[in-house]
Amino acid sequence: MHFAGQHILSVNQFERADIETIFAVADQMLPYARRKRVTRVLEGAVLGNMFFEPSTRTRVSFGSAFNLLGGEVRETTGFEDSAIAKGESLYDTARVISGYSDVIAMRHPEPGSVAEFASASRVPVLNGGDGANEHPTQALLDLYTIKSEMHGRGGDIDGLRIALIGDLRYGRTVHSLCKLLCLFQGLEVHLISPPELRMPGDIVETMRSADHKVTETEDLEDHIAHVDIAYSTRIQEERFGSREEADLYRGRFRLNQNIYTQHCEPNTVIMHPLPRDSREGARELDDDLNDNPNLAIFRQTDNGVVVRMALFALVLDVVEQVDRDARDVNWYTGSRFQ
Repeated sequence: MHFAGQHILSVNQFERADIETIFAVADQMLPYARRKRVTRVLEGAVLGNMFFEPSTRTRVSFGSAFNLLGGEVRETTGFEDSAIAKGESLYDTARVISGYSDVIAMRHPEPGSVAEFASASRVPVLNGGDGANEHPTQALLDLYTIKSEMHGRGGDIDGLRIALIGDLRYGRTVHSLCKLLCLFQGLEVHLISPPELRMPGDIVETMRSADHKVTETEDLEDHIAHVDIAYSTRIQEERFGSREEADLYRGRFRLNQNIYTQHCEPNTVIMHPLPRDSREGARELDDDLNDNPNLAIFRQTDNGVVVRMALFALVLDVVEQVDRDARDVNWYTGSRFQ
């Protein structure tokens, strides 16, 4: 893939070599994301950060990534604060905002909406999530986290054993991640969910066509017993017809320290795309795991910044310029990245 000037809309765009390119550039971004170095390579550039669906991590990490490269961020959040609330089309919005921006990150509740927007945009658009469809940058940061965690344990993505747990029907993060995993070899995938919330059949078949061993089950304890990664997801309440309907499934597949100790291998990595639902009756990933060194959820969020920095550098074609005129930081940064 030639990244310069391209939209990032779907993981289907990528081949394995593209993933390796993104991850190599992400590694290059680590000193800047960890506040050891400063670069101003995107000084004067503007990110249009357009989020028409609630978001904390994705929206803020896109903005932080762009700021850390020296760029400026202009935000639109919610339909009520945009001209779309007055009936403006995605086409018109795209034509206007792309005139104000050098690159756009967008989240929208309708599947396919970001691609529709991108078709009218005059600048690259990065998909920050389109309904229950895809979340490509989350999948990339998840895969980058898996690679990093496995490397620290002497392993790799090829041959990975992974359990995906919870709402696999509506969870766009796991949809995109499963598609990326098809670029690798010899995986063992356990899909743990209620029958009503199973992974879409086309994604399951795509994984099987990639010669991965795929098991669909409701049995949590047996299927987290021999995996490298336990990836939990919350019930996607916003995709259901009502909260009462979502409540039928909430809390069905809780992972806590007791279950982890009894059933998981000692080095099993725990992942979650966040937010985890910490309300009583939910707690799919319990707070008592917070001191478990194998809990990687906050390493995931840190990795979201470096991966999004890499994507900005690639689509704006400044990778070779990032280190030019860089300098050490001159403020106290603490130990937050250790």
